[in-house]
Amino acid sequence: MTHISRRTALIGVAAGMTLAACGNGIGSNGAATIDARTASTLNFMYDEFPGTRELANKSAGMLVMPVVTEVGLGLGGAFGRGALQVGGSVVDYYSTTSGSAGLQIGAQQYSHVLFFMTQDALQNFRSGQGWAAGADITYAINDTGEMLQAETTTSLAPVIAVVFAQAGLRIGATLDGTKYSRIIP
Repeated sequence: MTHISRRTALIGVAAGMTLAACGNGIGSNGAATIDARTASTLNFMYDEFPGTRELANKSAGMLVMPVVTEVGLGLGGAFGRGALQVGGSVVDYYSTTSGSAGLQIGAQQYSHVLFFMTQDALQNFRSGQGWAAGADITYAINDTGEMLQAETTTSLAPVIAVVFAQAGLRIGATLDGTKYSRIIP
């Protein structure tokens, strides 16, 4: 009986490790999928909002979140995966999560790009165990309410967020309270 218990325990540990590896994306094509979505998202953003190309050229790095899905019915949450680019190359992969509570109903998907305008802002993002978006983000918007590009005054901000390609039945997309964590896709 003891022998069966040990064997069962070993099988359970092996199954747990296998599931954990699958959850981290080891052996999957997750990185290739994120890379393709990132390139497509950047091309769309540059075509629709040409001013963002200048932001990209001036930035120390960009975190591109191609698809963030947000749902809410009293309690809400959002999740997405993306890539951090420095010098035009992917250096890390990140997930984004957030939660909310209150009067809300609906679902939406959107893309966003964080432009790290200083080396310090980029280093703070990369060195943390998880980075939470908050008051240090400046949103780049135009006078019609669409996310577009930063004015001269906002381009001095350490982190500039551009949120675009919103689709769904939920109003507004902000990044306050959003947490970013490094992942292995």
